[in-house]
Amino acid sequence: MKIGFIGLGNMGAPMASNLAAAGHDVTGFDVTGVSLANVELATSAAAAATGREVVITMLPDGAILRSVAAEIIPVIAAGCGFVDCSTVDVDSARAVAMDADAAGLLAVDAPVSGGVGGALAGTLTFMAGGSAAAFALA
Repeated sequence: MKIGFIGLGNMGAPMASNLAAAGHDVTGFDVTGVSLANVELATSAAAAATGREVVITMLPDGAILRSVAAEIIPVIAAGCGFVDCSTVDVDSARAVAMDADAAGLLAVDAPVSGGVGGALAGTLTFMAGGSAAAFALA
C-alpha cells in the first residue's frame, strides 16, 4: 500500500518505519527533516500526501493538525484514506474529520495508546472511529 505519513516525531517516526518494514511504500514528512531508513522523505506535507492510498497524521496539537489538514486534504484523491493518529482536542479532530469527509476521503480518527515504547515495538493500541468503508481501507 502507498502510505503518506506526516509527523515523524517520537511516535510517528517508529510508526512509519514499522509500516515500511512491513512492506508498505511509505513517504513521510516532518518539519524537522528527520531521516528514516526505508521511508522516502518529501519536501512538504502536501508532497507526502500526493498519490498515496492512505495518509496518516501524527501531530502534536490541534492547531498544527488543522493547518496540515488544510494543506493535504485538497491533494488526496477522493476515496483514499485519511487516518489521524494525533491526540488532540475534540473540536480539532471533529473539524478535520468533517473536512476530510466533505472532500470524499475515508476518514478514521485513531489516537493511540502505548507511548514511544509501543511505537518502537509496533504494539500500539488504536482507539479508532470512522465509517465501515474507512475501516475496510485502513
